[in-house]
Amino acid sequence: MQAEVVAILQAVFDALADGKAEVWERSFADDAVIIDEFGRMQSKAEAVKDMRPLPAGFSGKIEVRTPRVRLYGDTATIDCELYERETVFGQELTVRYVNSAALVKQTGAWKIALLHAVTLPTPPPSLTVRGLRLEDYPGTYRYGPERAFTVTLADGKLAYRTRPERAPIALQPVARDVFMDGGDEKNLLLFRRDAAGRVDELIERRKFNDLHMKRGQ
Repeated sequence: MQAEVVAILQAVFDALADGKAEVWERSFADDAVIIDEFGRMQSKAEAVKDMRPLPAGFSGKIEVRTPRVRLYGDTATIDCELYERETVFGQELTVRYVNSAALVKQTGAWKIALLHAVTLPTPPPSLTVRGLRLEDYPGTYRYGPERAFTVTLADGKLAYRTRPERAPIALQPVARDVFMDGGDEKNLLLFRRDAAGRVDELIERRKFNDLHMKRGQ
């Protein structure tokens, strides 16, 4: 049973590159719901209608890894990692997802009733930012009583702590005044400057929201 469920899921992802809508048509229940890595929700009919082969210059494959299948009568669930390798005009991209699916048995065959994928944050490639003045950023940035981010500079690298007892989290430069944190969520941290050019604010951009913090004197 596990091998059958994994094979169904793998076939669904194999069909994406070539736009084989017929594979999705036969693999999903008619009332299935598909939620992609961007949070977009589609019905089976919508997903099948939107399927297209990858355009010229693009190629890729998604591999189902570490699957765990559970059986509950005529319902099965699977959680796994999806490992995607994509080539875009010669550039190699790798993306990992956490995926889950629920399948139901209909007329003796397993059909996917729910498919849900979430992008797994992974360390991005490092960038060299010219003219970056790391000494501009260390300080304490407060957003509430006894709540602050403390940014430090050591050995030419920036890091921050949310509490003194916690381990520091590295900051990776993206552009002048823009960094990505090395934590699990890979949030963006943006330093803002006053009219004189002094850094006076830190913004943590997470889950499409901004948390503002003022720099202490």
